[in-house]
Amino acid sequence: MLTILGFTMIATFLVLIMVKKMSPIAALVLIPALFCVFVGKGARLGDYVIDGVTGLAPTAAMLMFAIVYFGVMIDVGLFDPIVRGILRFCKADPLRIVVGTALLAAIVSLDGDGSTTFMITVSAMYPLYKRLKMSLVVMTGVAAMANGVMNTLPWGGPTARAATALKLDASDIFVPMVPALAVGLLGVLALAYVLGRRERKRLGVLTLDEALEPRETVLVGAGGPGADAATGSAPGKRPAHSGGSGSASGGLPAHGSGSGSMGDADADTDPADEDDDFQGLDPHRATLRPRLYWFNALLTVTLLTAMIMEWLPIPVLFLLGAALALTVNFPHMPDQKARLGAHAENVLNVSGMVFAAAVFTGVLQGTGMVDHMATWLVDNIPDGMGPHMALVTGVLSIPLTYFMSNDGFYFGILPVLAEAGQAHGVSSLEIARASLVGQPLHMSSPLVPAVYVLVGMAKVEFGDHTRFVVKWAALTSLVVLGAGLLFGIV
Repeated sequence: MLTILGFTMIATFLVLIMVKKMSPIAALVLIPALFCVFVGKGARLGDYVIDGVTGLAPTAAMLMFAIVYFGVMIDVGLFDPIVRGILRFCKADPLRIVVGTALLAAIVSLDGDGSTTFMITVSAMYPLYKRLKMSLVVMTGVAAMANGVMNTLPWGGPTARAATALKLDASDIFVPMVPALAVGLLGVLALAYVLGRRERKRLGVLTLDEALEPRETVLVGAGGPGADAATGSAPGKRPAHSGGSGSASGGLPAHGSGSGSMGDADADTDPADEDDDFQGLDPHRATLRPRLYWFNALLTVTLLTAMIMEWLPIPVLFLLGAALALTVNFPHMPDQKARLGAHAENVLNVSGMVFAAAVFTGVLQGTGMVDHMATWLVDNIPDGMGPHMALVTGVLSIPLTYFMSNDGFYFGILPVLAEAGQAHGVSSLEIARASLVGQPLHMSSPLVPAVYVLVGMAKVEFGDHTRFVVKWAALTSLVVLGAGLLFGIV
């Protein structure tokens, strides 16, 4: 019974947010509360929620202060050279921009933290996607998949969890998996190329000057006196894009916003409003601190190094980093308050989503639904598949790491799978390597706090992101698994 209710609760949640009948926060809170009553454990709901909140509180604190820290770094201009470099490399070509998004996310993922990866990637790429009217779900999807492949680094989390759960050396798990993971990353880049071609076909290619000049073009449908009747643009000016502002070709949803899809609403957007969307490249904004550039760069490198070396817990590092960044860059109290206020919306959205997710995970684990679901899956593995338990583990890791936390999968499910594999002569190392292949999909799981940073900063509805990314991320996971089998790694 708990197995059926667990799968039903997850399916209900996903359907409601994908069809936009409920907001993610409301769905994360109300649906598990309702199912907790169905299970007959409504009286324990408070305990489950407190347990979930307690477990996720450090993550919420880390995200809050990480958003403040990187928000300040964006304000003072630390990432402006990156944005300009990407602009010049991409040449305002949608194909190059999507591929550049994947490359940037993969490179930044070397720090091992998904939240910082998404904050840097979105802050660098979002203005460009907005200016060229590219689909923002393409940006979030490509970034999530690239980060998912790179999340398997030994200091990224899953590999360390697998090594701990099975008492293995992390390097013995990760190093042989490098060829398969490299194929997976190439698969993400190939997918980015395909999606970029779709965007290029839909939008055309602008020159760099057209992309950088906020008022160079007039939006389609916003024609005025002297505007060209066919395009709505001023005479002698090229229209912002050639394909309208609806959905991308091939079923790509239009880029979203906090209030839903932008779609045709773009036709009524005031060009002056779009200047605000391009503030990441404004060379004259009042918050720039060019004299402190190298201090901020050194502070950021030191912070990321401390994270990788684990000198202090990550929430503590970001708390200290945010306080130091604010104090040095904005020594006057009104300026500090202004910067905190400027990033308060992102902080509230992300932290609220994390605590709402704590209700979902608390009920899922507290009622025992997760354990029953995992046991049911393991028990239903045919006996004939015993010698192929590595393949079974790889396949199961794709849905299981999406529907449950990495801790739940690696510490609760993986030991059971490894035990079953050993009974049929399959080594724990093969099982551990196979367990990593689900990470490209895992990074878009509603139970991963970092994904709310991604969709929140990109102003994309979580349901739109989910509907777009699930099929591509699952395909990427299968590519990694196929490469692992081909190379004899798993």
